[in-house]
Amino acid sequence: MNLVEGKRQFVQAWGAIGTQWGINKTMAQIHALMMVSTDVLSTEEIMEELSISRGNANMNLRDLIDWGLVTKVFKHGERRDYFQGEKDVWKIAKQVAKIRKTRELDPVLKVLEELKKVEPNSKSEDVKHFQKLVNDVHKLANNVDRLIEGVFKAEESWFWDKILKIFTK
Repeated sequence: MNLVEGKRQFVQAWGAIGTQWGINKTMAQIHALMMVSTDVLSTEEIMEELSISRGNANMNLRDLIDWGLVTKVFKHGERRDYFQGEKDVWKIAKQVAKIRKTRELDPVLKVLEELKKVEPNSKSEDVKHFQKLVNDVHKLANNVDRLIEGVFKAEESWFWDKILKIFTK
């Protein structure tokens, strides 16, 4: 397989993986294209490479910038915008986890905190069951939150060392 075909397959695979992580396929493909590119890319180059419309490219580039995975780069003497994607896979993973935590886990934790304040009118089995369930889910969500916070603060080598120790015991 030559490099061009390898890059094309990577972009397609990254797009498919992105959908599993809750990310728009085109957004993931644009990011993958930027990861494999050694130079910055213009909107037109992205459109041509992925056969997508300008609107689709612009919308997904804005989302990638909002996610902190792409930055706009200005080239002296050029009128068009160029973009550069984050290439450090560890930074990418941490940034995606941070965004997903903010959008998904934090709202759940907020709801669970409110549900823990619900005062039962009776001590029926249904009430006990509900309270136990809410407490168990809250405990799990808090543990996941602490784990994610630890990953944000961790260096890559420390993280993988700890993970490998867990699985090799």
